[in-house]
Amino acid sequence: MTKKTLSLYNTASRAKENFTLPEGIPEVRLYACGPTVYHYAHIGNLRTYLFEDLLRRSLEYFGFKVRHVVNITDVGHLTSDEDEGEDKMEKGATRTGQSVWEVAEFYTQKFKEDLELLNILPPTVWCKATDYIKEQIQLIENLEKKGYTYKTSDGIYFDSMKFPKYTEFARLDIVGLKSGARIDIGEKKFATDFALWKFSPKDKKRAMEWDSPWGVGFPGWHIECSAMSMSLLGETLDIHCGGTDHIRVHHTNEIAQSECATGKLFSRFWMHGEFLRENNTDKMSKSSGEFLTLDALVRKGFDPMAYRLFALTSHYRNYLNFSWEAMGNAVDSLGALRRKTDPFIGIEGNVKSVEAREWSSAFKNAIADDLNSSAAIGVLNLMLADSSIEDCEKAALIKEFDGVLGLRLLNKPEKVKRSAKEEAMAKELIEKRNVARIAKNWAESDRLRDELLSIGVVIKDGKNGTEWEWK
Repeated sequence: MTKKTLSLYNTASRAKENFTLPEGIPEVRLYACGPTVYHYAHIGNLRTYLFEDLLRRSLEYFGFKVRHVVNITDVGHLTSDEDEGEDKMEKGATRTGQSVWEVAEFYTQKFKEDLELLNILPPTVWCKATDYIKEQIQLIENLEKKGYTYKTSDGIYFDSMKFPKYTEFARLDIVGLKSGARIDIGEKKFATDFALWKFSPKDKKRAMEWDSPWGVGFPGWHIECSAMSMSLLGETLDIHCGGTDHIRVHHTNEIAQSECATGKLFSRFWMHGEFLRENNTDKMSKSSGEFLTLDALVRKGFDPMAYRLFALTSHYRNYLNFSWEAMGNAVDSLGALRRKTDPFIGIEGNVKSVEAREWSSAFKNAIADDLNSSAAIGVLNLMLADSSIEDCEKAALIKEFDGVLGLRLLNKPEKVKRSAKEEAMAKELIEKRNVARIAKNWAESDRLRDELLSIGVVIKDGKNGTEWEWK
């Protein structure tokens, strides 16, 4: 089986392209948009970072050295993409009663803890927006000298119509945008113009503000990513990542300001992870105040690796629908996979046989096809069923494959101890479900099954009745 070159879907071209490094570039310059640390990350946010971790691991699997930069947004991200509303950090401070600095530190640490629980590799560099104010000001000054900015009463804005390619990346309908220009856009010249620097209110002091050539204020959200990525990775990146919600505004604006400042291509590849949905509705969001965190899953008894497996079973560019039933299925799948891989812990040898090398090639080909993780998991399961290769080779292949999948397959998970109260609650719900099943009240039976799943109980109905276990 011939090994393929790593092929990745590039949002800029809307096509898969073979990924190679330009001559003389020793490592992949990878930038990923990080969290705005005003609240907990929800599991929809974390799906994006799982995709980026799969990308990072895959690049390294294919022999690339990776310099991976992730930013922490701790200022400038307003509640509206239209440069209106409250700064999200100040919103977090109001909600918690803490200072914005305390809020940023707390949620940054919680985010990093989530990544560790999900076995997401830490980036080469973490960078905070508040540590790069000087670089952001310098970038804005550069744009100002080149004639791309204008001033309003509330800030310095980028003139998007001076960048002819502005609409290309997101395939924006400029005619439609112009016909909609009757909507209130304040002092902006055009609807797609965006803030580079916002002035502080004259009647109060902001918690985060800095002196600048234009007056006291704070940077806009978009400028931080351009300033930090180019400071740490150079004027042209190899891959820039984020969620699909970044395409239309945030990443379009990054491209405009970066390419106008440097005259160079900002990023060779753009890669975006699709949304996690709840019950086939819109994307999971913090705006409603109702969202599910990884900590909530853990408290309900779910192994974080079950969520990682759940995410890997769907392609990163496809919508993924979350439900407790789906999480229960992921728990079952992870348990079944571990029962197959546990006997191989500690016996890794070398991959020598033709058959074993073919399995390695098949796995690599699955990953080469735009990170096809579900196909790669299929290869893993088929390999485990192959009796023609030695156990030490199987162990080596598990280690190789799991270096990409990151499921900790050769680590035995610790069993979570349950309290007497939790045990009693589970037994009570199971008894209620048994009564519902006897009465053939299937709707109530299903509801109770989902409730059991939500507290961490997996049930199996068989000839001998209902069996159950904690995840």
